[in-house]
Amino acid sequence: MFQTIFQRIIAREIPARIEHEDEHCIVIHDVHPQAPVHLLIIPKTPIARVGEATAADQAVLGHLLLTAGLVARKLQLGEGFRLVVNQGPHGGETVPHLHVHLLAGRQLGWPPG
Repeated sequence: MFQTIFQRIIAREIPARIEHEDEHCIVIHDVHPQAPVHLLIIPKTPIARVGEATAADQAVLGHLLLTAGLVARKLQLGEGFRLVVNQGPHGGETVPHLHVHLLAGRQLGWPPG
């Protein structure tokens, strides 16, 4: 059975720099950071992408956002941060396991693309 890289990280088959973990998600440092702070907030129960999420995923999706705020406070990101969810190849998705990017530590431009 195919497992995403994130499932293998959660199973501790692949090492990662873990910033936070609880029963619903894991937060790791991105190995190819796009900002001084670049974390990935990953649900332990895989959801392929946000466009395929269902009402049953609502609690997990909300938990990811609450965790982003918790980690941002822990890391004292009071200057601001950005949350990004990629969907599909044109949206920059590279792993078919929904995750939230938390970017911070520098002025982020707009538009982001």
